[in-house]
Amino acid sequence: MKRPFVIAIDGPAASGKGTLARRLAAAYGLTHLDTGLSYRAVAHVLLRHGLPLENASAAETAARQLDLSGLDRATLSTHEVGEAASKIAVMPGVRRALVEKQREFANTLPGAVLDGRDIGTVVCPDADVKLYVTAAARVRAERRFREILAGGGEAEYAEILADIERRDARDMGRADSPLKPAADAHLLDTSQMDIETAFLASKKLIDEAFAAKNKT
Repeated sequence: MKRPFVIAIDGPAASGKGTLARRLAAAYGLTHLDTGLSYRAVAHVLLRHGLPLENASAAETAARQLDLSGLDRATLSTHEVGEAASKIAVMPGVRRALVEKQREFANTLPGAVLDGRDIGTVVCPDADVKLYVTAAARVRAERRFREILAGGGEAEYAEILADIERRDARDMGRADSPLKPAADAHLLDTSQMDIETAFLASKKLIDEAFAAKNKT
């Protein structure tokens, strides 16, 4: 393939887009990037060095120096880092720097699967396939609740639901790169789907796009 094959997956928190993205990347031999981890990584740098999260200059510097190939999901998935990431993610300079790096990641052969909030609309508007993965808030909260309990943690369903609803409002309402489906995205509502059903539905769409691209 002469040009990278890019799959863009967007959607709200706990919609299953990350799990789906990893499955698809493995199936097609593509690299995978959870773009949300890049914002968490920048926040983690500030926390590690004891820098104020309001320090836009330091955050932008960290974003420009970030290596997307070395993101540690376990380290970056803590609640503290997530809360910090939500504060630096609204900084235009940070977003510009990370979007540039995310585009470079996507445009490397053989291609990539990127998941996040603004992949199909901002990061990779020319992606070969765009998916918008969603589910009802109560379903997403239940999934997250079960996931935490299965991992031996403790959680309150009502708190998780409230947190998801707050994140939805913040992601969809922000002025810079709000969460919304791209005009040409395929909508995938996983409220009534398990991961295998979602994977097969996505694979059918991708196979069609892949075949069309190979003809050109």
